[in-house]
Amino acid sequence: MLIVIELSDSEIVVRIGAGKDPDAEAEFCRRMGPRIRLYGLRHLHDQHAADDLMQQVLMTTLLALRESRLRETEKLASFVLGTCRMTVMDQRRGTQRREQLREAWGADLPPTVIFASPQLDHDSLTRCVQSLKERERAVVILTFYDEEAGPDAARMLGVSEANVRVIRHRAIDQLRECMGVKR
Repeated sequence: MLIVIELSDSEIVVRIGAGKDPDAEAEFCRRMGPRIRLYGLRHLHDQHAADDLMQQVLMTTLLALRESRLRETEKLASFVLGTCRMTVMDQRRGTQRREQLREAWGADLPPTVIFASPQLDHDSLTRCVQSLKERERAVVILTFYDEEAGPDAARMLGVSEANVRVIRHRAIDQLRECMGVKR
C-alpha cells in the first residue's frame, strides 16, 4: 500500500532549500506548473509562449528556492506569481526595445536577401543511393536516415569509426556526382 503525504508550500520550500530533494522539487513543479501556464495563457495569449514562460519561471523559482532566497516560506504562490509577472514584463520590454531599434536603425540596414533553396529530386536521390555499393549505402542510410552516430554505425558494420568517416565521405562524393552537383 502506497501512502501519499501532501506537503504544504512551506514544507516544499524548506526541503528544497535544505539541499537537493528531487521529490520536493517534483512536487513543486507538479503543483505550480499548471498555474504558471495558465497565467501565461491569460497574459500572453499563445500556447508556446505560455509553455516557455512556465519553463523559465519554474527554473528561476527553483534556483531561488535552492539558494533559500524566499524568506516567507508560506508565500510560495505569491513568489511564483510575482516571478511570472516580472518575466512577462521583461519579455515585453525586450520586444519593445527591439521594435524601437528596428524603427531607429531599420532604414539603414541593407535589405535581407533570401536565397531560394534548391529543390531536391527525391527520385534521382533514391536512384543514386541505390546505385552505391552495399557498404557505402549502409553507411549513408545508418548515418543520415537512421541518424546513428559514427561509433554506433561502426559497431553495427564491424568496421572502425575512421573507416565509417572515409566510406561516408566517398559515398557523399559519389552521390554529388550522380546528382550532378558541382562542388
